[in-house]
Amino acid sequence: MKPVFLIGYMGCGKTTLGVELARQMQLRFIDLDEYIESKQGATIVEIFDKMGEDRFRELETQAVSEVATMQDVIIGCGGGTPCHGDNMALMNEAGITVWLTTSPERITARLLLPEQRVKRPKFIGLPDEAFLPLVEQELEARTPYYSQAQFQFDSTDIETGPATVRTARRLARILKTDR
Repeated sequence: MKPVFLIGYMGCGKTTLGVELARQMQLRFIDLDEYIESKQGATIVEIFDKMGEDRFRELETQAVSEVATMQDVIIGCGGGTPCHGDNMALMNEAGITVWLTTSPERITARLLLPEQRVKRPKFIGLPDEAFLPLVEQELEARTPYYSQAQFQFDSTDIETGPATVRTARRLARILKTDR
């Protein structure tokens, strides 16, 4: 099976849903940020701090090119991945792209969780009340890129383990009919 790219804003569930989807479909899950971190020997936050966002985006595009050649994988992309270079065109050409959607309020609630906050360079040090306006602004700016995905899928209901299993089962059925 050609690669499946899960795209969408931070906190929309690309990793949570992607891991369960890969398990159900008996495929490998690759978190693109973790893939980049392992190749660079540094966290995303460290890459941003030491090399800057432009260099990170170059590394990200290189990583997309590499994973696009793989088979039988579900790839959870970074929120900005589709918005830079020719990443979206490459992903659409190489595999199946799925835009995971949920409300800005739900995304904000997820991003405010302490374990999520520390992994997101853009949100470190940002006051809580600034999250929702930033999420809304960036979602609006990124929608033209996200909307180029071959599928749009509601990822709102992944707040519990059983709900994630059900949601992944729904997405797996869609992907299996597209083969």
